[in-house]
Amino acid sequence: MDLQLIIDHPEWLLIVLAPIFLGLMAAEYLLGQKRGKLPENAHYHLPEVLCNFTLAGMHQLADLITGLIIVKLYLWLFGWRLFDIEMTATTFMLLLVMQDFFYYWFHRASHRVRWMWAAHVAHHSSENMNFSTAFRQSLMYPIAGMWLFWVPLVIIGFEPKWVVFAVLLNLGLQFFVHTQWIRSLGWLEWVFNTPSHHRVHHGRNPQYIDKNYAGVLIIWDKLFATFEPEVETVRYGVTKPVESFNPLVVTFKSWQEMLKEVSQRGLSLRQRVKLVLSPPDD
Repeated sequence: MDLQLIIDHPEWLLIVLAPIFLGLMAAEYLLGQKRGKLPENAHYHLPEVLCNFTLAGMHQLADLITGLIIVKLYLWLFGWRLFDIEMTATTFMLLLVMQDFFYYWFHRASHRVRWMWAAHVAHHSSENMNFSTAFRQSLMYPIAGMWLFWVPLVIIGFEPKWVVFAVLLNLGLQFFVHTQWIRSLGWLEWVFNTPSHHRVHHGRNPQYIDKNYAGVLIIWDKLFATFEPEVETVRYGVTKPVESFNPLVVTFKSWQEMLKEVSQRGLSLRQRVKLVLSPPDD
C-alpha cells in the first residue's frame, strides 16, 4: 500500500501491520511455546486468544466510528494552531517524541484515574503475557478520553492526520514489547521501552504496580520517577481478577462496578466525583 495513502488514512496503519503481528504470534507459539522455551504464563490458550482478537476488533471498530467525530474536532482546533509546521524528517521526529511524551501522561492517567482505568483495565486483566496480549484493548478508550491527550499537538500546529498517524505508529510499535520471548536488549534498555520494561508494567507484584508507563521511550519514566527494573519474576494480571474470557465482561466489568458505587444513595456530588477521579483499587 502506498505510504501517502496510509498517511492520509492513518486508521489503516494497524491493519497494514497485521500480517507482521500475526507472523510474530505464530513464531512465538511454534518456536517458543511448542519447543518449551517459554514459561506457562506465556502460552497461547485458545479461549484467551479468541477473547483478545475479539477485543481488538471491537476496539478497532469503536476507533473508526468515533474517529470521524474526533478528527472533525481536531480539524476545528487546528484552525486555532499556534504555528504552521511543515512536515519534514526533523519535524516528524519531533512529533514522534512529543506524542510519546503525551502518551506517557495518558498512560499514567489511565492507571491513576478510575474513570480511565475502567477502560485500560481490559488490557491488564490477562494473567498471561505473549504477543496476543497486545491485542487486548478496550472499545471504551474514546469514552475514557484518550483523544484529549493529543489535543496539544494539534493546537501547537501538527496537522491532525499526522498526529493520528503518530499515535497509531506508537501503538503499533508497542506490540513488540508484549512478549517473554526476549529477555533483554542490552544498551537499548537505557533509552527505549523494551519487553523487560513492559513485563514490569503488566506485573501485579507490589513493587511493579503503576510503573513503566512508557510507550516507546523509557526516558519519561526515568525522568518522572516511575521506572522499575525487572528483577523479581513478574506475576501478571490485576489485583482483582476478571476471571472471564467473555470480551463483554472483560470490557465492562470495571465500568459496571464503578457506576454501581457512584449511583449509591446518600452520596454527595463531591463524593461521586471523587469515586470517579480517585485512583483505582484493582
